[in-house]
Amino acid sequence: MSSQLGGLKEVTAVHSRTLIALTAAITLATALLTASPAQADPTRRGGNDPTPGDQPLPGYTIVNPPLAPAIVDGKPTKVIQGVHEHAAFDIEIPPAWNGELVMWAHGFRGATRVLTVDPPGFGLRQRLLDQGYAWAASSYYANDYDVRAGVRSTQDLAEHFADLVDEPRKTHITGVSMGGHVTVRSIEQYPKFYDAAMPMCGVLGDHELFDFFLDYNLIAQDLADLPAHPTPPDYQAVIVPQIQQRLGLIGLTPGGPDTTNDLGKQFREIVTERSGGDRPGDDAAFANWKDFLFTLAGPDEGGTLAQEPGRVATNLKTVYTPDEPVDVNASVQRVRPSDPVARRTHRLTEVPSVSGTPTVPVLSLHDLGDLFVPFSMEQAYQEDVARHGRAKLLVQRAIRAAGHCEFSPAEVGTAWDDLVRWERTGARPAGDGVSDPKVVADPAYGCRFSDRTAQNTGTRPLYPACP
Repeated sequence: MSSQLGGLKEVTAVHSRTLIALTAAITLATALLTASPAQADPTRRGGNDPTPGDQPLPGYTIVNPPLAPAIVDGKPTKVIQGVHEHAAFDIEIPPAWNGELVMWAHGFRGATRVLTVDPPGFGLRQRLLDQGYAWAASSYYANDYDVRAGVRSTQDLAEHFADLVDEPRKTHITGVSMGGHVTVRSIEQYPKFYDAAMPMCGVLGDHELFDFFLDYNLIAQDLADLPAHPTPPDYQAVIVPQIQQRLGLIGLTPGGPDTTNDLGKQFREIVTERSGGDRPGDDAAFANWKDFLFTLAGPDEGGTLAQEPGRVATNLKTVYTPDEPVDVNASVQRVRPSDPVARRTHRLTEVPSVSGTPTVPVLSLHDLGDLFVPFSMEQAYQEDVARHGRAKLLVQRAIRAAGHCEFSPAEVGTAWDDLVRWERTGARPAGDGVSDPKVVADPAYGCRFSDRTAQNTGTRPLYPACP
């Protein structure tokens, strides 16, 4: 994955053309900051860097404006903001605190050197407070794709909460996208610390996300007979338009006429299979994301693994289907991970593995047509969890949308309520099967937990209305 991805801040419910525009805007903003990346050893809270913990690491700045208290039962909440272990944080406690804490793990920030904090999204902030929960969120001590920073800063803040407020009776964790990766790795890294977890649109398949990005570009290059790996500097400007022309992708839009030729159709089918298999809305999802996924390939510009997470990617053992009209398994370029140690290790790295060994209830949400963090992440996590005999600790729900983290407040709120009820009572809530291809391909798949009142929002009109 190239550093071009560093221009993309976490977004929700948008089409790929909007994502691309946002990428350019944030890349420009990042350039204007002129701050250089931190050089400290990142193994733990900045490693051996002498910077005091109430300051960001060298090269970073913090932007965390005052957070206005929410109102609960006519009374204001208590908000605490500060900097701890080089990361900014927000804490909010309701007037009648129930003694439990929810940690919020934000998503991918990109290459910016500005550390910022998000409150829980999708209406979850107010819901938590109304239910008596306190919440806390960290900026993490570093940006880029640094899951290690997310895991450690989140746990540091949870411990700091006990110093600032009180020791919580229970601590839960939830997060989005890269924050989903932070969430599931956190419950493995600190198995006795958290009591329940809710990853949303999460990178639950760890390195397989970067395999998917690699697959997308290698298969397109192979079918178009335009080899371009390692990625040359002119890939986006010169080669990608030629690939799109040869596959009939130019002019392809969600819900529009099918402009693909036979090679383009094979490409779309391979991408569908690699992103979760045949499922409702898969053609529209491909059209929605086809341009954006080409932008995730670029030259390795050096720096850390967090800045170039694509170094863990490989397709050495990948079997692609369908294999006609072109036998891509015989012709596609095979690529080894350029950082094989990072690929193999179980240590907490910037792009760590996820073993699938939860010890607490986990309830996840994922959009069916998301191709930035594809639905196959859920399938990979389910396989890992089942292999370790812990399937009873996992419930997964599919949402009929094609955006990234495109959830309604009702979908998230219902999932949260079901998770904490499960944690309290042991009554496992309902979910969707994700591993049976026939189940996932059913035209009504994803209807059970999708918010019918949101049918006309975002990308949801790409899907037929649920009965």
